[in-house]
Amino acid sequence: MTGNFDYFVVFAEMRTGSNFLESNLNAFDGIECHGEAFNPHFIGYPNKTELLGVTQAERDEVPERLIGAIKGQSQGIGGFRYFHDHDPRILDLMLDDPRCAKIILTRNPVESYVSWKIAQATGQWKLTNVKRRRDSKITFDPEEFELHVGRLQAFQVLLLNRLQAAGQTAFYVAYEDLQSLEVMNGLARYLGCETRLEALDASLKKQNPEPLESKVENFTEMERALAGLDPFNLTRTPNFEPRRGAAVPGFVSAARAPLLYMPVRSGPEAEVCAWLASLDNVPVDTLPTKLNQKALRQWMRRKGGHRRFTVLRHPVARAHAAFCDKILIKGPGCYRDIRRTLRNFHKLPIPQGDLDAGYDRDAHRLAFAAFLRFLKANLAGQTSIRVDAHWATQAAVLEGLADFAPPDMVVRESEMAGYLTALARQVGYSKAPSPANARDTAPFPLAEIYDAEIEALTRDAYLRDYMTFGFGDWA
Repeated sequence: MTGNFDYFVVFAEMRTGSNFLESNLNAFDGIECHGEAFNPHFIGYPNKTELLGVTQAERDEVPERLIGAIKGQSQGIGGFRYFHDHDPRILDLMLDDPRCAKIILTRNPVESYVSWKIAQATGQWKLTNVKRRRDSKITFDPEEFELHVGRLQAFQVLLLNRLQAAGQTAFYVAYEDLQSLEVMNGLARYLGCETRLEALDASLKKQNPEPLESKVENFTEMERALAGLDPFNLTRTPNFEPRRGAAVPGFVSAARAPLLYMPVRSGPEAEVCAWLASLDNVPVDTLPTKLNQKALRQWMRRKGGHRRFTVLRHPVARAHAAFCDKILIKGPGCYRDIRRTLRNFHKLPIPQGDLDAGYDRDAHRLAFAAFLRFLKANLAGQTSIRVDAHWATQAAVLEGLADFAPPDMVVRESEMAGYLTALARQVGYSKAPSPANARDTAPFPLAEIYDAEIEALTRDAYLRDYMTFGFGDWA
């Protein structure tokens, strides 16, 4: 093997995402990961007794034999996953060998513990189809967790100290990094692999994407037990959305006013653009848009004192708009392929063709509720369908905007009249009109189907937005 390394090891633990990391490593031409090669109870994978021509008995007799096979018989650079309770005889060999690449995968110990307990309760250790997902709540055991985190920390300290003493370094990967294509390609580069992935492996799904409080029966007791330990960020909302770009070509500037609108899809885009056009009394379709980053930076330099803004919509109204405009109605702009997949695979109760008289108010409410359940899985990375900009969390969209330039003002749709006119006054438009209110989306107004269940389903899917922006109930 050429390059800096002859083989690699992924130091990980149960429920840290090591299966997902392995599946992405194996997606590279030139990298081959052989599972838990030194698990004392099997070799590589459960129910296997041989790996690369080395039997489990031969490995147990001379562990170095399997290392030699991994180095010599892998397709490209070979490696394996190693947990703290795997064969200790091989640990010194790996740590002392600078030709062994070290990858260290970590996860919040509380999350890994809860995930481990759920897997024990359900018997589900991998998930490839979200429809087969099994749910369970666990009871937090303070003493068991203390032992769990003690073992993890002791092993991490051991790795750190040994690598420091040997003058080596490792490639560290956090659980959240597993969703980053850039990090995975960077890891391949670290291993000396020349190929790059264009997309992450989608065969494995996140099994328990909900916040901890929804997975632990005695959450309050767990908080008290952990109060004297470490701040584990227990109330955070897990985020498995792909990072979004700024989507600069979608920005819209006023004709002459130094204002730049940075839209959030499925928001009041038509109304805001109409308001922008009215400032300079020009047709909406003449507003400058579809600019690249270079052209937009030139605009920003020309427009001294310019202001950038965006408008947020309540998650219930935004999800309803996305559903009607992009999924339900087979008109211009409809995502026909996604619509078909949602109908056939995810069993959304929507007509195969155009809406007919049989699609009444009750049918619409039922279909929208099913779409919200899909959104929960989709935003958690549990479906094969992309997280589209029209229903991505607004928090993720704003993070993407900030990659280019953050908006100066973030306005809620319900407050557009006051804030947008004030923004116009700041740039010299003292008599700016108020923007029009958005019309409700066909075929049925949201108010006619909204109830406590619709609100709860939306909050379940968009908890990140509710927490980030402080949204209350829609009505």
